[in-house]
Amino acid sequence: MLSCLQSAAIQGIDGRMVAVEVDSAQGLPSLAVVGLPDASVKESKDRVRAAVTNAGYEFPTRKFTVNLAPGDVKKEGPSFDLPIALGILVATEQASPVRAETHAFVGELGLDGALRAVQGVLSLAAECRRNGLKGIVVPKANVAEAALVEGLDAIPAGTLADAAGFLSGTNSIEPVRVDALDVLRSDESREETDFSEVRGQEHAKRALLIAASGGHNVLLVGPPGSGKTMLARRLPTILPRLSLEESLETTRIYSVAEMLPPDRPLIARRPFRAPHHTVSAPGLVGGGSSPRPGEASLSHHGVLFLDELPEFSRHTLEVLRQPLEDGFVTISRASGSLSFPARFMLVAAMNPCPCGYLGHPKRPCRCTPREISHYRSKISGPLLDRIDIHVEVPAVSFSDVSGEEQGRPSSAIRADVRAARELQSRRYGERPGAVNASVPGRMLKRVCQPTEAARMLLKEAMEGIGLSARAFTKVLRVARTIADLERTPAVDVSHVAEAIQYRALDRVAAV
Repeated sequence: MLSCLQSAAIQGIDGRMVAVEVDSAQGLPSLAVVGLPDASVKESKDRVRAAVTNAGYEFPTRKFTVNLAPGDVKKEGPSFDLPIALGILVATEQASPVRAETHAFVGELGLDGALRAVQGVLSLAAECRRNGLKGIVVPKANVAEAALVEGLDAIPAGTLADAAGFLSGTNSIEPVRVDALDVLRSDESREETDFSEVRGQEHAKRALLIAASGGHNVLLVGPPGSGKTMLARRLPTILPRLSLEESLETTRIYSVAEMLPPDRPLIARRPFRAPHHTVSAPGLVGGGSSPRPGEASLSHHGVLFLDELPEFSRHTLEVLRQPLEDGFVTISRASGSLSFPARFMLVAAMNPCPCGYLGHPKRPCRCTPREISHYRSKISGPLLDRIDIHVEVPAVSFSDVSGEEQGRPSSAIRADVRAARELQSRRYGERPGAVNASVPGRMLKRVCQPTEAARMLLKEAMEGIGLSARAFTKVLRVARTIADLERTPAVDVSHVAEAIQYRALDRVAAV
């Protein structure tokens, strides 16, 4: 007898419908899985056999062939355990396929027949809705995630018996309902850090305000203990709140990467990722034999912080060029190409020299000019060009540390950022979510027409500092953001002058 159930597979961060066909025939007892399965799918036959038996069903001594169609899509992970087991029960007439055409089934089976959580359920559920299915049966641990998809019933099942009864129509399981907007709002107030905790460093705070307002990448240069990491960790608190669409897209990435917190079905706050400098290129941008999202994608709609930037492998840093320019990572393999979204703000930090004390008012620097040059040359010019703002973070004075005065809270700074971004949103209406840092150059030229005095200052800077064409454009983008913060239509000389001040390493190189 032949049975067929609906399931889904993960490709990148997207779902792909998969038909699970099970044929039961006479012959030597066996269970074969075909349809381009990986090792974990092939191992499902042992889990399925034990789960079916321990759940109280009979596993006949027959020849079973399981086909996962389409055959040209690689099937990964243990999520096909449940539909394979149910297909065997239907093929041996121990269950009825009453809901086989209207519902999909995903889940890993324990040897006792219990259902365990699987990855990528949000993407799988979204794919089921796109294909017109009524619902999806998932493990109880995944049901809140599946319920985020509107218009699809999320059916929780604790055991193989629960799922078999629902498939046969002999028991009814109420779908779980989750209001994604309520989940998003309930998590917004939980802030662990605040900008008011940062004492002094007003110049760096101003730079981060500009960066957040225009979506600009930032490089913080300063001695150890000056507060670079502290500033970077508080940057997400002044960015606008995630929209529901942004939150769902980020959640899909974390779900596929198996990094979704068990108590939170939705990523409600902007991610902050800080990989160690020993991270590999695949770890940073994604990859592997079965491509998975890297730190760049896990930072999507958030902040990627690279502390001690020159300590990272140069090859590792160079692979960031594509996501910094395009907002996504493309990973090519012999079987095809996958794309992972990776639109993030890059915040990097470094010391001014190997010992860290070049220019320090109290501690002398012991580095030779050659050592300093070698240290800074670890960061390529093309990568520096892609960082809009270079800001110097000096050592903090005693008066700043010991003072009682609190800085502006994140909520107040976020209001300024939101106002500047709303202005950009109206300006770039045909490109939703666009900010000054990411709009195409032709559009920037249309909306960023500097005054004659500003144009002359730009000319002097390009000739005196030796700005590259890309760095010149970055200065214009930052100047446009500064003007937006001041609600000024034209980009004036003061905006350009401040923007040029945020090219610290370009100025040093010109000396």
